[in-house]
Amino acid sequence: MSKKHLSWLALVPLSIVVCKGEDPPGHMLAQQFQSAEALYESGKVAEAASELEKLLQRAPKSFDVHELLGLVYAAESQNEKAVEQLGIAVQLKPDSAAARTNLAAGLYRSGNLKSAEEQFRKALALEPLNYDANRNLGELYVQSGRVADAVPLLDKAQQIRPTYDNGYDLALACYLSGRLDKAKRTIQLLVEQHDTGELHNLLGQIEEKEGHFLEAANEFENAAHMDPSEDNLFDWGSELLLHRTYDPAIEIFEQAVQRYPDSPRAMIGLGMALYGRGRYDDAVKSLLKAVDLSPSNANSYLFLFKIYDSSSKNVDDAIKRFQSFYELQPGNALAIYYYAASLWKGKQAEGSSPEIAQVEALMQRSIGLDPKLAEAHALLGNLYDTEHQYDRSIQEYTRAIELNSNLADTHYRLGMAYSRVGQKERAREEMEIYQRLHTQHMVEIDKQGEEIQQFVYIEKSSSLAKP
Repeated sequence: MSKKHLSWLALVPLSIVVCKGEDPPGHMLAQQFQSAEALYESGKVAEAASELEKLLQRAPKSFDVHELLGLVYAAESQNEKAVEQLGIAVQLKPDSAAARTNLAAGLYRSGNLKSAEEQFRKALALEPLNYDANRNLGELYVQSGRVADAVPLLDKAQQIRPTYDNGYDLALACYLSGRLDKAKRTIQLLVEQHDTGELHNLLGQIEEKEGHFLEAANEFENAAHMDPSEDNLFDWGSELLLHRTYDPAIEIFEQAVQRYPDSPRAMIGLGMALYGRGRYDDAVKSLLKAVDLSPSNANSYLFLFKIYDSSSKNVDDAIKRFQSFYELQPGNALAIYYYAASLWKGKQAEGSSPEIAQVEALMQRSIGLDPKLAEAHALLGNLYDTEHQYDRSIQEYTRAIELNSNLADTHYRLGMAYSRVGQKERAREEMEIYQRLHTQHMVEIDKQGEEIQQFVYIEKSSSLAKP
């Protein structure tokens, strides 16, 4: 969706207008304070800090001086100093909702969420019908993962003063907390006042969650036409991709790639759409470009790994990318596994023998870093099976299945290994499990559809997690 997070941090920075109290004693001190305030407002925070620190020595109990100095320190990212000064300001004027709001924002930036919540709640108690007081606490709950608790506060803020930003955040909070009907009603009211692409995008998310594919696709299309952002094009293409309308999805992702040539996920989306359409060589080329655009993005390698062996023309290029990922992240068990498995698959596809010792060493290292990586144990089992070391292959296959009992191919290979060592009953049991899993898999979803669904799920989840 086009607006991934609620807008609280932008709404309540530590630059709220200073709460005016008594001027510092004396006309001269008042002028010095006004000078410091002007420096702060013009962005000259270091000079403002210097003036206020001097002024504080002469007016140690001035609410305004402590408050403004706290804001200045916050602008300099000196969070501890900011909280200290804002806390003193609250002590000097405990009935100021604005002062408590500033302190709460400072506490939030310092990572003290519990104390920030306490101050926001006190600000709300002082001014229960204040728009900002309700919105501030609601947004804090959202940022803390308490979305359901945020809804009534954002709703109250919207009743007090209907605004687009708060209304959007209310709709998003309702969506995230499963209150889909209220989310829809809120969006419909906002559309009447200010129709935007992000509203249609969010409505598309709601329709998708309700299982209304056509309505969702239409809303994502509306969003992309109104605002052809990377997010909106991606969500539209993903919706089409999810429901296997591959040719339209290819067109949308091609638009996204043309507009945003540096977007790895648009390139991955295009690759997955091409893969679904059966254009395997083009799919792998697109995924290779995605890897090149973001060499440290694990998702690019994940989907390249899943589909690269569908193409016989790009084997060496894929292996080179996996090698680069391994060299870039030598302590990443998955990176090592991808490289080892690509060597294994790639050389077999060429009809030549892989470097057994190299692959085995890589797999042992991958397992050493992550003993619970089932696929690594399965691949090591394949290697031992090729060398007719059936006892060792059985050990690795068994471990892989202990970690993930749904590996149908590993059950099959384990059954074959048992058969070769004369354990017919165990072989039969494994083959029965394989047949059941294989049949279940084919009934539920084909392999391409599974990979594509995983792509959409991962990328949309990643997008929602972005700040």
